[in-house]
Amino acid sequence: MTAVFRVGLVRLVSRGATAPNGLLQAQTNALPAAFQQKCNISGRTMRGGPRVPKEAPYPYKTKKYSVVNAFFDKTSKRFDENSKVICVEGPIASGKTKFAKELAEELDMQYYPAVDLDLIYINSYGYDMRKLDPELPPSCRSYDIRNFCLDPSHDLAAQFQIRMYMLRYSQYIDALQHIFSTGQGVVLERSPYSDFVFMETMFRQGYLSRGARSVYNEIRQNTIGELLKPHLVIYLDLPVDAVQKRIKARNVEHEVKSKVFSEAYLRDMEILYKQQYLKDIANHAELLIYDWTADGETEVVVEDIERIDFNQYESDPHNKKMIDWRFPLESEWCEARIKYCHEKPDLMNYFNVPRFDVPELLRSADDSKVWRDVWFNAPGMKFRPGYNADMGDSGLMTKTKLGVNEAV
Repeated sequence: MTAVFRVGLVRLVSRGATAPNGLLQAQTNALPAAFQQKCNISGRTMRGGPRVPKEAPYPYKTKKYSVVNAFFDKTSKRFDENSKVICVEGPIASGKTKFAKELAEELDMQYYPAVDLDLIYINSYGYDMRKLDPELPPSCRSYDIRNFCLDPSHDLAAQFQIRMYMLRYSQYIDALQHIFSTGQGVVLERSPYSDFVFMETMFRQGYLSRGARSVYNEIRQNTIGELLKPHLVIYLDLPVDAVQKRIKARNVEHEVKSKVFSEAYLRDMEILYKQQYLKDIANHAELLIYDWTADGETEVVVEDIERIDFNQYESDPHNKKMIDWRFPLESEWCEARIKYCHEKPDLMNYFNVPRFDVPELLRSADDSKVWRDVWFNAPGMKFRPGYNADMGDSGLMTKTKLGVNEAV
């Protein structure tokens, strides 16, 4: 049995015999009755088959899109009802990966997995840069999710969380590139909009200093306004005790042995998600919340999504819902596409915040010199990808330019 509650423009869903937790129940009791919406996003069942593109995808990974290209290749002609950004959120071990993959397949959307520091530490040739740690000073060594779980109070924890935000931000730009260039919608596992939940939880638990938190917030203020907010956020809810049981059940060594995933840490994360992130994002996006304690059926979620009318806000210019995606002129769609497809390096430069008052985010000149000498003499790091003869790259004399994404 499935109970569906419509929360203004937020739907809370509980499945099976498991009741919603106290916070969700309190929200539900204060809200009006449910109502149906006309279909918008459509799954395979409703379409009767795979999505049929209106126009061939633009090869944005190998071909730049600039002002000149915009004269000949328009943007909105590729869009259809499924050209949307969907973000799947939820606590650790809630089943986001499995659900997000299934949802993307059912909606014929592009799936973007959760980011991790492997994107930084494993180079284009598959070499793991963490092998260099013995040659590096402590301030320059690797620090990833495994390190955080085992030693959350380390000075490098602040840099770790800022890098996680940077990677989520970069991935979100890639997702926008994909939509604007192909018309295909995207499903992301977490997003830069929810990243502050982790930073704030770390700060409340004493893993980040007030100075590091200040730098993070300054970077976020510089960057987050450059993106287009998602159309839909799906939150898979689990109570804290269920999260701890799932962490134990999936038996990842650094999670099971972690000092981090205490009841207090997970409780703070839950509160920040529900009382800040979900509340704020619902001002722009549609929001579906499910009790996922006993998991759920992706097909049922798709049915709920199909009932949402994403176009209902366009007739009211004062309504902030979906306002990021209201471009009345084709030239504005093309300008946004240029921004995300051609100007990504400029957007990433906004992470350069000149702050010298937070010791754990600084390196000495001597440490930086050692890092540079070691890092850029590692296998595949002497030159840009494709130009390293020692890694088997060939035809170096005939290569005249970098690929689109190699300069980023």
